[in-house]
Amino acid sequence: MFAIIIGTHGEFANGILESAQMILGEDLVKNGVRAVILKRGEGPENVIEKYKKAIEELGSPERVLFLNDLRGGTPYNAASTLAVGDEHYGIVAGVNFPMLIGMIQEQMTDDGSATIKELMQKAVDAGKDGIIPTSYDDLNTPSEDEDDL
Repeated sequence: MFAIIIGTHGEFANGILESAQMILGEDLVKNGVRAVILKRGEGPENVIEKYKKAIEELGSPERVLFLNDLRGGTPYNAASTLAVGDEHYGIVAGVNFPMLIGMIQEQMTDDGSATIKELMQKAVDAGKDGIIPTSYDDLNTPSEDEDDL
């Protein structure tokens, strides 16, 4: 199984992880996912140490997928410091809830054959697929299915 580490500014990582636990179950999510947060006054070295601890807690998996909030931010840069030394580590910036849910579900069926680049692309696809604009007109226009009733 690959590991997922959510790295964000502030409590966002904890909140999105808690939300995933509400939907998928606490035990399932705890097995392969960790949240790492950057607190006020901390720097990259603090986040790097937190990442290392999370990786250790997850059993030092071969593949680690970092889901970060913002490209170029401290959590992203800290993940980059680790990923530059390991070809089985990957980073996706712009984490959202559909992305996290999708990747946790991917963990459940993971047989170890997907490369980190393939996992990264799946994360991007899940994140994009979860962004759906809905307007007033969308909500108030009968669908074709409703016309058939």
